[in-house]
Amino acid sequence: MLQKPSIQQLQLGASVSLVALILLCLAWETVLAPFKPTGSLLMLKTLPLLLPLFGILNGKRYTYKWASMFILLYFTEGVVRAWSDVGLSAKLALAEVVLTLIFFGCAIYFAKFTRAK
Repeated sequence: MLQKPSIQQLQLGASVSLVALILLCLAWETVLAPFKPTGSLLMLKTLPLLLPLFGILNGKRYTYKWASMFILLYFTEGVVRAWSDVGLSAKLALAEVVLTLIFFGCAIYFAKFTRAK
């Protein structure tokens, strides 16, 4: 039987996966596999990920609730690019999918386990 994760574990998982996703998106679009060889403005897709960052790091339940829906945009992008891109870009897209799934799972369970009863 699986043990229920603690609130601290869920907060850590969400925080680490969000920071890793920010770093992945920034590195992906600037250095690792940019859309254009000179870099592209797709690196700006990282900026919206900064919106929930401090709320997630500080354990704000409301931020976990809306960020769990917000992160699905990045999940969708990752799935589409994993399907359509080739090479390193497709692998980075799969990493994006994994990070968004980790964040989503941690965020919804954090919101569930911290609600008032």
